[in-house]
Amino acid sequence: MKFSLTNHELSCYLCAQLNNYFPDKDLISSNQLEKHMVYAMQRVEYCFSKINNKYFFDGNNVVFNHLHADQYAMFLYYLSNSIYKLGGDLNVCSKIFLLNKALNGVDAFYEVALPDIFLMVHPLATVLGRGEYSDFFLVYQRCGIGSNHDIYPKLEKFVSMHPGSSILGNCLIGNNCTIAAESLLLDHNLDDRSLYIGNPKNHYIKSSDTVSNFWHL
Repeated sequence: MKFSLTNHELSCYLCAQLNNYFPDKDLISSNQLEKHMVYAMQRVEYCFSKINNKYFFDGNNVVFNHLHADQYAMFLYYLSNSIYKLGGDLNVCSKIFLLNKALNGVDAFYEVALPDIFLMVHPLATVLGRGEYSDFFLVYQRCGIGSNHDIYPKLEKFVSMHPGSSILGNCLIGNNCTIAAESLLLDHNLDDRSLYIGNPKNHYIKSSDTVSNFWHL
C-alpha cells in the first residue's frame, strides 16, 4: 500500500475538516474516527486494487492520496458507511456525508449500499440514491440514481453511467450495460450488454460487447 497519510494522520486531518465545517456543540475527536479507520481503509484497499488506473493501483501497490479528489470522495463514503455498519455515531456519519457534498459535490448517503468495487470519475453533482448496486460500477459527473413512485433501480455488474445520465424508478439493468451521456432511463429494463442512448420519449438501445478497461479482472 502507498498511502499519503497513515490512519492516524488521516483521522486527524478529517477531524480538523469536520470541526471546521461543522463547529457545533458536538465536536468530533480523531479517536472517534480512528477506531473505524482500519475497516474503512481495508474496503478502500480492496476496491482500489480492482481499478485499472495508475493513480489507484500502480501494478504492485494500491495508491491512496488524500489530495486526489475522486479518491477522497470514495474514501469519505466508505468511512461514513463503515461507521454506520459498525453501529457508530450517526452524527459523525452525517457530518462526513455532508462534507463529501461540500468538498466534492457527491451525494452518497451513508445508508446507501454502494458495492465493494466502484469508481467515481470527477463526480461533481452526482447523486447515488438507494438503488441496488453490484460490483464494477462506474459513474461520472452529474449522474443520478433515484426512485419513481418509491421504486428504485437494480444494477447488475459492470454498469457504466456517463456524464449527465440518470437511472430512475423500476429498472433492472443487466450486466455490462452503459447509459450514454445526458441520457435518462425511467422505469425500463436493459438486457445484458446494452448501450442506452436518449430518454423515455426518444431513445435507442443497441447491443454492445465492449468490456470496460477500467477494471483489473
